[in-house]
Amino acid sequence: MLRILSIVALLLAGCAPIPPTPQDLQARQFNAVPGKSVIYVVRTPMDSRETGSLAIDDREQITTLGGTYYRWEVAPGTHRIVGVGPSNASITLSTTAGGVYFLEHTVIGTLRSGPQLQSLRQVSDQQGRTLVLRSVLL
Repeated sequence: MLRILSIVALLLAGCAPIPPTPQDLQARQFNAVPGKSVIYVVRTPMDSRETGSLAIDDREQITTLGGTYYRWEVAPGTHRIVGVGPSNASITLSTTAGGVYFLEHTVIGTLRSGPQLQSLRQVSDQQGRTLVLRSVLL
């Protein structure tokens, strides 16, 4: 019985969450940046285990995993975010200086077939903050 309890304790210890990095803690403050727009891309926590790649304005690319998020600081204006690879996900945001925006990124696929479908949608400030707080910074 003691051996079983020891094994269970070891397994539970292995599931302990990784503490957030200083960059993650900073990003979770949701601070606006003077003269810039902030765009959070948050991957849905319970979607596929497959990676999903996105590009902003055809110049910077990121790859997300379930339960992760990324914070882009960009010049105010119109920005197009598109899925890379076998995806037609895209969204165009018109942003303002000092604005903070949240996008939910969902990827559907399997280990066998890879990512098959990606979607992007803008979510409310409250919903976006909740998703970020449940996620880990890339």
